[in-house]
Amino acid sequence: MSLRDVIAVVLVAIMTVVAWELLPPLFNIPKYIIPTFSQTFAELLRMAQAENLLRHTLSTAMMTTVGFVVGSLLGAAGGYLLGMSTFWERVLSPYILGLQIAPKVAFAPLFIMWFGYTFWPKLLVTILIVFFPILVNVLQSMKTVDRDMINLARAYSLSRSQIFWKIEFPASLPALMAGLRIGATLAVIGVTVGELVGGNTGLGYLITYAEGQANAAMVFNAIILLTVIGIALYAVVAAIEARVLHYIPKARR
Repeated sequence: MSLRDVIAVVLVAIMTVVAWELLPPLFNIPKYIIPTFSQTFAELLRMAQAENLLRHTLSTAMMTTVGFVVGSLLGAAGGYLLGMSTFWERVLSPYILGLQIAPKVAFAPLFIMWFGYTFWPKLLVTILIVFFPILVNVLQSMKTVDRDMINLARAYSLSRSQIFWKIEFPASLPALMAGLRIGATLAVIGVTVGELVGGNTGLGYLITYAEGQANAAMVFNAIILLTVIGIALYAVVAAIEARVLHYIPKARR
């Protein structure tokens, strides 16, 4: 990012804060609807002292990370296994499509009935939400591998595992990393849904708690912190992608 880009980002942030501070009082909007920036910041300090904000934030961040990692591993493994077997892909595709279409948030109450008000419901919802984009991306990339390369490898008597590691896996990395980017943003949604429906810790729980108190400033702070967690996870994935796919030239603008 160039210096001009940094300055533009900072200016937009400053204008946003100024508008946030001045517009609600200008239009006589009460703070329980849209609090000003200063009121929101003051509530953030109060939450840090009185509401165990750090514990709730760390709980959400940990569940987001664990759900993202497990969902990514399962999605990638499923995509590669189905990509290597056209028979099992045909057999399991209708069931995978059905689960993919089913709204994942609707599973949260069911998981609560099964596992109670523990960390399992929000973790499982997160894994489900992350799982399918990565599986679909990897499976599609396996279908588009150059067949001539595979036939050439077979002509040189390479084993199935050698074909996978030397041809199919490297060719699928861009699609895998794209799926991980999508999963990084969806992981925060999965954890939040689980905490909203039946959590007793986390930022989603604070949103539900604040709703009962008509405390919009607390809701704003929880949403901002959730966004920060999502951005941090996305940045980690982007850094890994830049290192793994360093051989792909970047487009010039």
